[in-house]
Amino acid sequence: MTTKSNKEKTVQPDGIDPKYQWNCEKPSVLVFDVNETLINFESMNSLFERIYGDRHVMREWLGHLIMYSMTLTSSGLYVDYYSLGQGLLQMIGSIKGVKVSLQDIEEIRTAMMTMPAHPDVVEGLKHLKKLGYRMVTLTNSPPNPNGKSPLEQAGLAEYFEHQFSIETARSYKPAQVVYHMVAQELDVRPSSCCMVAAHVWDTIGAQSAGFSAALITRPGNAPLPIPGLPQPNFVAKDLMQLANVLPPMKAV
Repeated sequence: MTTKSNKEKTVQPDGIDPKYQWNCEKPSVLVFDVNETLINFESMNSLFERIYGDRHVMREWLGHLIMYSMTLTSSGLYVDYYSLGQGLLQMIGSIKGVKVSLQDIEEIRTAMMTMPAHPDVVEGLKHLKKLGYRMVTLTNSPPNPNGKSPLEQAGLAEYFEHQFSIETARSYKPAQVVYHMVAQELDVRPSSCCMVAAHVWDTIGAQSAGFSAALITRPGNAPLPIPGLPQPNFVAKDLMQLANVLPPMKAV
């Protein structure tokens, strides 16, 4: 990989007004979301199809999981991500008239802990590491006291110096406190951090806390081009492309 020219470093994502890219400081730390950004939730589609008769229920459940995690934080309440996910499986079952057994719930819980990485992730992380960035993760998932984390199960832990969980703050992303927690623990300014995520709600939250942001447009994800809202500083379809978009910290 070659170093990029000054002109290439300043190229803006298509259709994004640079005045809404709130923090344009060159980052030194990449903070990765885990679920969907690095590991593939689509791997659970067949399990949802067996239980509910429709693979698309996985996306419905995931949407509820995101919405109700935000609801808990906005309400000043907290239960861990897996407990919330299990309760929502039963709620969706009630809505759809499907009996969800304890065995079904345990199978999905196990699947959540063992999802594979997206195909581009390992090579992408290798290239990003060569660029000289510090790399950490920040996830809504709690640590696993009885075994490996989903990141470890996916074979990705070696690329990161630290795995942060929102459980420490007992608030879900995109609450500002969780992004500040990461910057404080790493002893860097928020403006030194770039949130790398497949979800606009995550990039908006991070930018509101002083981070810059890189949006990974996994299928079903795209920028939200509304004037006045923070827009991602970098947009890439996967981590390999992100490695070509980000300015290097050192010559490679």
